[in-house]
Amino acid sequence: MMKKIVILGSTGSIGANTLDIVAKFPDHFSVLGLTAGTNDQKLEEQILTFQPKLVALASDTAAQRLRARLGNHSVDILSGVEGLCAVAGLTESDLVISAIVGGAGLMPTMAALQAGRPVALANKEPMVMAGQLMQEEACKRHNRIFPIDSEHSAIFQSMEGHRKDDVRRIILTASGGPFWEWSHDQLTHASPKEALQHPNWDMGAKITIDSATLMNKGLEVIEARWLFDMPPTHIDVLIHRESIIHSLVEYCDGSVMAQLGLPDMRTPISYALAYPKRVPLYPNSLNLAQIGALTFFQPDWERFPCPRLAYEALEQGGGTPAVLNAANEVAVKAFLDGTLPFLDIAHIIQETLNGYQPLPMTSIGDALEIDRWARERAATLTMA
Repeated sequence: MMKKIVILGSTGSIGANTLDIVAKFPDHFSVLGLTAGTNDQKLEEQILTFQPKLVALASDTAAQRLRARLGNHSVDILSGVEGLCAVAGLTESDLVISAIVGGAGLMPTMAALQAGRPVALANKEPMVMAGQLMQEEACKRHNRIFPIDSEHSAIFQSMEGHRKDDVRRIILTASGGPFWEWSHDQLTHASPKEALQHPNWDMGAKITIDSATLMNKGLEVIEARWLFDMPPTHIDVLIHRESIIHSLVEYCDGSVMAQLGLPDMRTPISYALAYPKRVPLYPNSLNLAQIGALTFFQPDWERFPCPRLAYEALEQGGGTPAVLNAANEVAVKAFLDGTLPFLDIAHIIQETLNGYQPLPMTSIGDALEIDRWARERAATLTMA
């Protein structure tokens, strides 16, 4: 059966990889809707190639430019948050790929769930900001959230066919990023250019910096707590430099299941797209003999404190993870802009958290208000 898909964030790395798979398997998948932020030129190319029914840009100006160029093309072009949510909620879709970077993905992802659409989640931030609310919405509509993040996809695959009650712990693997072997003094002078040189993965700028600070593991711990209904005390992190084992699940009898593969995001994307089937993505097998050795290390929360902050935010609960996420986005942007030293990213997050009084979060409106407050406070701190 042909699956009709919607891609939220089609011009980013996850969106581009998803469309690459669609192009390789035109008998399996068709594109119903696409959204982007401001990149109207790349979206135009995707429209002409994949012929979606409906598209949206977050930027009204970019949408106007696209309408002017496409003229009488049959595609409808929307804009703003309302437009993104309209594309996300297309009821004809069989699967919504949620790949909008950062907190901007929260509302469209929730719109897809509210429309009763299965969601394949690539961006961590919606689950970090409002994971409980999202899972409640999915359960209410007898819906599913499939993970695309390589680590969470690995956990998902390693738990398939097993009883959740038998799981002792889940182990998220981390490459350690480009700075794993750097000293504290070296990290003091780390530049954006150096931080963007990830040793294994080809990703967008924000997630690559999160990998350099190891905040990506902190966000993944929070996401895993909600995706798999697992208490944080049963979620561990292990440094695995080769990025071949994407995560592991340990069971009560001592058995450990792991998912291995090349560091290519198309593998977890294709699994989410084709589930419960798989598509023949690679002509060649993983050559473990050629790789030779797989290495593992305990994480160092002294040099890389961001994951520790995430565990603490998860323990405090309420809106605290949303504060952590917002402060991290602001601090990462300041670092990429060259106005904040690398080691001050964690400092800005900590100081933002210190100013927050944890409150219950009962609605998406609460999450958005907490996000707004945290961004304002973090921005003030970066300018101090």
